Amino acid sequence: MTAVAATIFILTYAGVALGRVPGLMLDRTGIALLGAMAMVLFGVETIPQATAAIDIPTILLLYALMIVSAQLRLGGFYTWVVLKSTARLTHPRSFLLIMMALSALLSAILANDIVCLAFTPVLALTLYSANMNPVPFLLGLAISSNIGSAATIIGNPQNMLIGQMGNLHFGQFLIWCGPPSIISLIAAYYLICKVYKDRFMDHGRVEDLPKHKPWPAFNQWQSIKGLVATAILMILFFTPIPREYSAIAIAGILLCSRKMRSRKILELVDWHLITLFCALFVVIHGIGIYQIPQSIMAFLSRQGIEVRSLLMLTGISTVMSNLVSNVPATLLLIQFLEPSNHVQWYVLALSSTYAGNLVLIGSIANLIVIEQARIFGIRISFREHAKTGIPVTVLSLFILTIWIWAMS
Repeated sequence: MTAVAATIFILTYAGVALGRVPGLMLDRTGIALLGAMAMVLFGVETIPQATAAIDIPTILLLYALMIVSAQLRLGGFYTWVVLKSTARLTHPRSFLLIMMALSALLSAILANDIVCLAFTPVLALTLYSANMNPVPFLLGLAISSNIGSAATIIGNPQNMLIGQMGNLHFGQFLIWCGPPSIISLIAAYYLICKVYKDRFMDHGRVEDLPKHKPWPAFNQWQSIKGLVATAILMILFFTPIPREYSAIAIAGILLCSRKMRSRKILELVDWHLITLFCALFVVIHGIGIYQIPQSIMAFLSRQGIEVRSLLMLTGISTVMSNLVSNVPATLLLIQFLEPSNHVQWYVLALSSTYAGNLVLIGSIANLIVIEQARIFGIRISFREHAKTGIPVTVLSLFILTIWIWAMS
């Protein structure tokens, strides 16, 4: 049965790495779900074992934070933030700085994918109307949202997973991961300014703006309601109350609205991502039953590769995050970490998130920005992204390396 579990795991992660199965309309989530089903159908684990493998607190935290973020999106808060910052459009570098800072801050508090989903259409249309080159600003949005999300436990799905599975303290995580993320953000800003120093303005005149779906209008009450809920949630995260309890309590209060239908809020929950999490929990548990992760670690040690070495962990995490995406990579790598050594968990969180900037397909946030921009006729190629994505990632990982050395 060990061979069966290993085969299913290898096929699942190979499929996740490719992102598709030739001849079938399967994406990464569908492939992971098939892997989880195979673990049960081939007798690797029973249905009770599979359901028990799903870390419910992590899923609840992810689900609840999506509801909080949906409240702010439907209240038009994200739209209002972008439109207010356009007062600096006449000073492209200042506008880029403000936009990247806002994106990073909001991504640290809320899910970075939601921030990109809400910001991109407004930003693209605004820049299009102002006859400016939208590419550096949209790249800045994707890059800053990734870097900013690395600073907190709730900034992105893999951090939520790391925070929950490692039982990490919210404040201590922020203290360790915040400084390198701030420095990386500043470095990314200056790098984008250097790459696009003479190309912030697009002198080609745009006659007809593409049609777009109307985004939510700003509703002061709904936005304030969402902001107050977020502020209370941040305070609760610094208390001994389990994060998932705090999050579902706030999410439940937000669902009790007289004006906003709960259906509209729930439609913005990323069920695709939640399904991916659940499926991967089952697949990883299947190989864990037969001690396969321990066998892999023993093999790597014999080859001189120590996964628990902070620098080695940084490199392995970066490579794996770009092969299979950061959530599947994180779920696998946490099997090798020492529960009592929190620094290993911090390094995994930072490296797996920074790695998302390396190539276009490195993170969901990148893909959201690219796909949303395409609606407006804005094409950002793999090569165009790489001009900033690769050096930004190298700089971020270098900063992380220095930080590891300084904190040792």
